[in-house]
Amino acid sequence: MTEVTDPLDQQVWNFVYAYDAAYGRAAQAVGLSAAQACLLEHLTGGGRSMGELAVELLCDASNVTQLVSRLEARGLVARVPDPADRRVKRVSITAAGHRVSHAVRRAFDFPSERLGRLTEHERRQLSELLAKALAPG
Repeated sequence: MTEVTDPLDQQVWNFVYAYDAAYGRAAQAVGLSAAQACLLEHLTGGGRSMGELAVELLCDASNVTQLVSRLEARGLVARVPDPADRRVKRVSITAAGHRVSHAVRRAFDFPSERLGRLTEHERRQLSELLAKALAPG
């Protein structure tokens, strides 16, 4: 692992690590892994194919299959053949899955707690700077 020497790089790393850890704790509070909670979050906007989920979650299709199988066993998602191509499986979130996903969001207080430390002016500044840093090249 490369040592981070720029203080800003280290701060960004620390923020990302703290954010991820807090998300993991929020997921764990409702009995999910962070990956399972993330998959549910991706489904709140509508169903996806297994392949689409693999691309969105940046993981191997076999990992998505495992995640979906575990969530399906708990009644949080449903897997059905795609009406346009029955070889493709579509995954959708169930009512129970929505409830669990909302519980994760409620338990995930990191953004509001940390950003709540900033003044309104500081929040606007940070928002503008993040937009600039995250804009496509």
